[in-house]
Amino acid sequence: MKVSATRVLAGVAGLALLGWGVSLLLDVPDLTGVLVWLGGALVLHDVLIAPLVLLAGLVLVRGGVRGPVRGALLVAGALTAVALPVLLRPGPRANPSVLPLDYPRNWLLTLVGVVTVTALVLAVRGFSRHRRRPPS
Repeated sequence: MKVSATRVLAGVAGLALLGWGVSLLLDVPDLTGVLVWLGGALVLHDVLIAPLVLLAGLVLVRGGVRGPVRGALLVAGALTAVALPVLLRPGPRANPSVLPLDYPRNWLLTLVGVVTVTALVLAVRGFSRHRRRPPS
């Protein structure tokens, strides 16, 4: 079996990053807490998030929803997952420079942007399909 140079380079880069991550973990004073957090994130992903995403994809495909709408839902889900810690901890902070922006508003604006781009893509697709039809 022949292995390409790209795969070898990707493997070397992955091992280098893995080694760097392990070296950073060795400097952590509370290693047990970090390992519990990482294990919890892994379990949360594998037990809850991944099955829900797969189930939602299955339901959407069976319902006839494809392409841009599914992509938009994936992007919206990823944006929500990233914004969730800030969205769940609103309120005053001891240091106002830590989170200086209005994150719930910005999250909503980003979701509106995702919906707008999806609607435009669907409109362009519909328009191009309409124009390609031969006259009857």
